[in-house]
Amino acid sequence: QVHLVESGGGSVQAGGSLRLSCAVFGYFDIDNQMAWFRLRPGKEREGVAAIYLDDGSTYYADSVQGRFTISQDNAKNTLYLQMNSLKPDDTAMYYCAAGLVFTLRTYAYNYWGQGTQVTVSS
Repeated sequence: QVHLVESGGGSVQAGGSLRLSCAVFGYFDIDNQMAWFRLRPGKEREGVAAIYLDDGSTYYADSVQGRFTISQDNAKNTLYLQMNSLKPDDTAMYYCAAGLVFTLRTYAYNYWGQGTQVTVSS
C-alpha cells in the first residue's frame, strides 16, 4: 500500500508562489504515475499535472501550463508542485495521487492524499 501526505498549502496574494509537497510512505507496485489534482469551489475535481516516475515525463492542464511545475525527488520520497503567477481562480484543495496510467483523468489513480488548501487573494 501507498500512503500520501500533502503539505505546503496556504494563503497568498495574486501573482505570488507556493510549493506543495507530497510525502510518499510505502512502496509502489505498478503505480508508476503520480499527479496533482484540485477541487475548486463549485466545480468537479480536475487534473493539474502528472509525472511518469520511470523517466520524469510531465503533462499539464492547459490552465496551468507555463505557471506550474511538477517534479520528484526519489531520494526524499517526495513529489512537488511549484506554483508561480498564482491567480484567484487557482484557489482550491490540492491533492496528490498515484496510479496506473500517465493521465490527468481521476479513474487511473488508486491512492490519494488528504489534500492541502491553497487560497489566492486578489
